[in-house]
Amino acid sequence: MDAISIICIAFGLAMDAFAVSVTSGVAIKHLRVKHALTIATCFGSFQAFMPFMGWLAGLSLRDFISGVDHWIAFGLLSAIGCKMIYESCKVESIKREINPLNCFVLLILSVATSIDALAVGISLSFLKISIAIPAIIIGIVAFLLTLLGVFIGNRFGHFFENKIEIVGGLILIGIGTKILIEHLA
Repeated sequence: MDAISIICIAFGLAMDAFAVSVTSGVAIKHLRVKHALTIATCFGSFQAFMPFMGWLAGLSLRDFISGVDHWIAFGLLSAIGCKMIYESCKVESIKREINPLNCFVLLILSVATSIDALAVGISLSFLKISIAIPAIIIGIVAFLLTLLGVFIGNRFGHFFENKIEIVGGLILIGIGTKILIEHLA
């Protein structure tokens, strides 16, 4: 897998974190740089850690599914992308005030936004790709976009939130399709 594909996957995965960080920025009334750094560090760390965990899990399955690994990678990335698009289009009827700086809330948000990265890690193990560099890139991109998202959310509110998740979903579907076409060709 080339560097551009890894960077696109990182941006696709980071769109969930970006959307949640925009919402977090809205929820924080008196935003300080340390607040944004705390959220970005947690999100970026989990986004880097989860692909590694998925990759390890995928290694144990890789030999059993080597003939259909490209189909599984396509399916996982497409399912994640479709899920992101679907969730971005849902109307939330219940709006609750949350404190994204609460340790428990921050942990839940970090895990929730990085579950997709776990599935990507599984896909990368099926494709026999080393996980170190992709995990680092995914973590750095998530950190930077989360940091940016908190500030944007604090300034501009929810304007970007749903649109960003749609873009992220489309990117992941595109990468999955690219993997499938490369293996079928």
